[in-house]
Amino acid sequence: MIRSSLTVLALLLGSPLVAQQSTPMPQPTQAVPAEEGLSGSVSDESDWQDLGIAIPAFATNADVPTATSAGSTGALGYSLAQVITANLKNNGLFKPVGPDSLPRPAFEEVRTPSFDTWSGRSAEMLVQGFVRPGDGDQLLVGCYLYDVALKQQLASAAWQVAPGDWRRAAHKCSDMVYARLSGENPFFDSRIAYIAETGPKDRRMKRLAIMDSDGANHRYLTTGQATALTPRYSPDYKSILYLSYFNGQPRIYIYDLERNTQRLLLQSPNPLFAPRSSPDGKWVLYSMAIAGNTDIYKMPAAGGASVRLTDTPGIDIGGSFSPDGSRIVFESDRSGSQQVYVMNADGSGQKRISFFGGRAATPEWSPRGDQIAFTHITGNFRIGVMDPAGQEMRYLTDSWQDEAPTWAPNGRIIQFFRTARGSGKASLWQVDLTGRNERRLATPVDGSDPAWGPLRP
Repeated sequence: MIRSSLTVLALLLGSPLVAQQSTPMPQPTQAVPAEEGLSGSVSDESDWQDLGIAIPAFATNADVPTATSAGSTGALGYSLAQVITANLKNNGLFKPVGPDSLPRPAFEEVRTPSFDTWSGRSAEMLVQGFVRPGDGDQLLVGCYLYDVALKQQLASAAWQVAPGDWRRAAHKCSDMVYARLSGENPFFDSRIAYIAETGPKDRRMKRLAIMDSDGANHRYLTTGQATALTPRYSPDYKSILYLSYFNGQPRIYIYDLERNTQRLLLQSPNPLFAPRSSPDGKWVLYSMAIAGNTDIYKMPAAGGASVRLTDTPGIDIGGSFSPDGSRIVFESDRSGSQQVYVMNADGSGQKRISFFGGRAATPEWSPRGDQIAFTHITGNFRIGVMDPAGQEMRYLTDSWQDEAPTWAPNGRIIQFFRTARGSGKASLWQVDLTGRNERRLATPVDGSDPAWGPLRP
């Protein structure tokens, strides 16, 4: 687990530290090698996006064995730099150069870089770090960000981590660099839940699975004996809310990630859909169909009586709370076709906000509260965003079938799933708010219904 070791780490860094807590993780997968060449932004014209960032292998005071899958402290230092490089490259804002083509600094140079060396390589920013043994089998990982031209340290942090958590240290370092250079909130140290799909098109096995934001540390949570659908993290990251169908019987479960157990929240003879947590974790939204009419309900997350929030002919489904919990965005066909509506958290003030032609479905409120992502259907399915009043709509993707958007914790990147024409195979994709930086997130099997969790505590 990641935890603070203030006395030791403060002496190493000479700066305030960030204390972190985490839970044990399975063995990580191998990091993706970084591309060579030092260049800047592939997104906007902002000055900070044009910075050249060098990320050499992290130094160590002694190359000794570790209990990590990466190997010794020397090998781990290389892997840490690889993960950080891949993170900063894949978010669509930078093209950093990683450890493959850079000299490795000595341990003594981590806090006193040779700035002339790096300016000669056209690096404007430098990320250096160290890895060394800590208490017991723990590891100490430090991370520094330098402005090469100014010969100045911009940020630093360190973490004591268990061997299975070494990638979290890399994600934390990436978050520190990203936040300091962009002014945006971090998002790398987060997880994604999704539905893993296998089998023929007409008999798909659908299991609940989770992984890190970069696809590493993948694991299945359910066996596939019951179909799993539409997962969402709880705000405290301790559980996942999801829908399950077994022998045609719908159930809403809360899966406890710390104990690897689950409890039944709701079972009904009527079809259930799209459970969602409120921002404070006290309520669960869901939809239920009775005699062909589907409405949105909410119930206490601890269990108890449900309250119906909508009561109109047709289908009301897919509620998503605003970040402050005061409003809910949902889809309804009460006007004759699927459209996006908003209402107050008590069900009052229902009004349609999508008036741009075609159909609109699967809306989800941004963590920032300033935008709503949704699926726009006009022949093809495309991911779009609009403001909470239904204005300033624009597309982020243009493929055959993209749907079910979910936001990164910082509200800058959207995850969704894409279905291939003809085969029915689904895969997970990400796109940033410019719409110009799109990439596929690799999964062991087909994937749908992604849910991006908040920043990990």
